[in-house]
Parts: sequence; structure tokens; C-alpha cells
Amino acid sequence: MKDDGLNLIHVLILFSSLSLLSIGGGNTVIPEMHRKAVDAYSWMNGKQFADLFAISQAAPGPSILLVTLIGYKAAGITGAVLATVAMILPAGILVYLVSRLWSRSADSPLRSAIEKGFAPLTVGLVLASGWVKSKSADHDWRAWILTGACTLLCTTTKTNPILIVGGAALIGWLGWI
Repeated sequence: MKDDGLNLIHVLILFSSLSLLSIGGGNTVIPEMHRKAVDAYSWMNGKQFADLFAISQAAPGPSILLVTLIGYKAAGITGAVLATVAMILPAGILVYLVSRLWSRSADSPLRSAIEKGFAPLTVGLVLASGWVKSKSADHDWRAWILTGACTLLCTTTKTNPILIVGGAALIGWLGWI
């Protein structure tokens, strides 16, 4: 873990740009986050990324913890703080400015078109995130089947996702995967 200036610049550029692209939430930019952190900058490998994602989801609080953990892996404490601020600040400023304009254009047909256009975009980004996370975590046919079964259960039933995740964790813990 090197806390050099180049890594800090990469952390700043990566997370401030992802902040502005995270339409629909932070999980929509996970594929690009993975590509940069694992493939482009080699801050970690795919398994480590999957582990950090699991930790960020299991911990209480917002899922932005993933950004903090990646920043820490890239450049220590300074990288963790910089990544978190870079992910929050640009989007926060943009949301503030857009919300002021948005509230003034409640009856605009353009506003309605934009809202309808963002729905499929967000769904596509979330699906891409799921694919990247599955590729990092699933390494054999049994894991792929478990991921598929959990996805199917979550999308077609009203089963509490905590029960599905708990069941998948139990299967893994028992060594069946």
C-alpha cells in the first residue's frame, strides 16, 4: 500500500468522476470501479475487490464504505478520506444544483422524458454491477448456480433478501460451494 502522490491523483480522478456518473446510486458504477481498481491501477485483485464489496455491504451504514475501503487499499488513510470525499462532494453539489432547477420545471415534458429515460439506464447499470460482482466472486459452476438461484428468488418472490443471503452464506459456510 503506497501513499504516493500518483495514487492519490488516481483516487481523486476516479472517484470524483464516478460520483458524477452514479445515477441510481453508488452500485451503478461498480463495474468501472472494479475495472480501474483491479485492472488499470492494480490496487487489488478481483477476489480482494469482492471481499471489500462484501464487507461494505455487511457493515452497518451506507454502502459508500466500498469507496473508502478501495481508497485505503490504494493510498492508506489519506486515500480512504480522499476517495470518500471525492465520491460524495461532486454528486452532492450536482444534486443540489439540479434539484433547484428540477423543482421549477415540475410540469415540463422534458422533465418527464428525462425521468422515463433514467429508469432503464439505472436498471442496466445495476445489472452490469451484479455481473461484475458475480464474476469476481463466483469461480465454479456451483457458485454460478447459487448466484442465479438467489437472483431468481429475489426477483420473482417476496422472500426477504436477508433470508436469501443468509441461506447462501450457510451453503458457503458448510463448504457446499
